Amino acid sequence: MLKSVKLPFFCFKRINLPFKLMNRILLVLLLLSAIVYGCGKSGVDPVVQYRAQAAIDDKIVSDYIAANAGLNAKRIDTTGVYYIVKDGEQGTGNVLYTSSTQITVGYTAKILTSGTVVAQTDRFHPTYTLGGVIKGWQLGIPQIKPGGKVRLLVPSRYAYGPYAQDSIHLPANSVLDFQIQLYNVTN
Repeated sequence: MLKSVKLPFFCFKRINLPFKLMNRILLVLLLLSAIVYGCGKSGVDPVVQYRAQAAIDDKIVSDYIAANAGLNAKRIDTTGVYYIVKDGEQGTGNVLYTSSTQITVGYTAKILTSGTVVAQTDRFHPTYTLGGVIKGWQLGIPQIKPGGKVRLLVPSRYAYGPYAQDSIHLPANSVLDFQIQLYNVTN
């Protein structure tokens, strides 16, 4: 039995198809649309993935602090970023930090788990806008004043997250250990 079907994308012409063939075409179109829709999904909920990595990072940092009992690390709120300022290394002056504050620093960045140095400044002291650096620095730098030194233990979510930094050979989801000296602050 033939059934006359007018397909919407062939509006200029009427097509006569057998009923079974019409059903097969519809089934193929439905399958194709399901496949195309499904290709956009990774299957892993990003929120679940973020929380899982946060738990891993927090354990790495807390285990490191526990293994180094004399560290005297202080946690910044509930962020998971820890800072260490030794006595006499707080710096001097009154500073109001904003996102547009210019900071001149010297630093060494290491992967916390391996101790591998991934970046450091020797004689060159770059100047950055505080709002343009990683979130771990935005939280940690205000803990000191000009001339001060701080050590920051930064979970990956406050550093580079799931993004590898190939230029400095930094793997994705790396927990970082920064030694920072703050030379100058300009508002």
